Amino acid sequence: MIDSFKTACNRMVEQQLKPRNIISDAVLDAMLNVPRHLFIPERLHSHAHDDSPLPIGLGQTISQPYIVAYMTEESCGIV
Repeated sequence: MIDSFKTACNRMVEQQLKPRNIISDAVLDAMLNVPRHLFIPERLHSHAHDDSPLPIGLGQTISQPYIVAYMTEESCGIV
């Protein structure tokens, strides 16, 4: 699981975040290292790094990775 987690994180950063101008090293590092799959139901773990929001229960969703990165970068003023 660790290798597939790292591969998925790397792909997410390279294909979703950097092309959309997420440039903060701190944000990119966090997106590479936070185990996003732990915040969603186990049945969706393989989709944790997809470019879409995912249901987390009670009618709520976890935002797509780009939105999380964008909001973090903007709200913290880290570039």
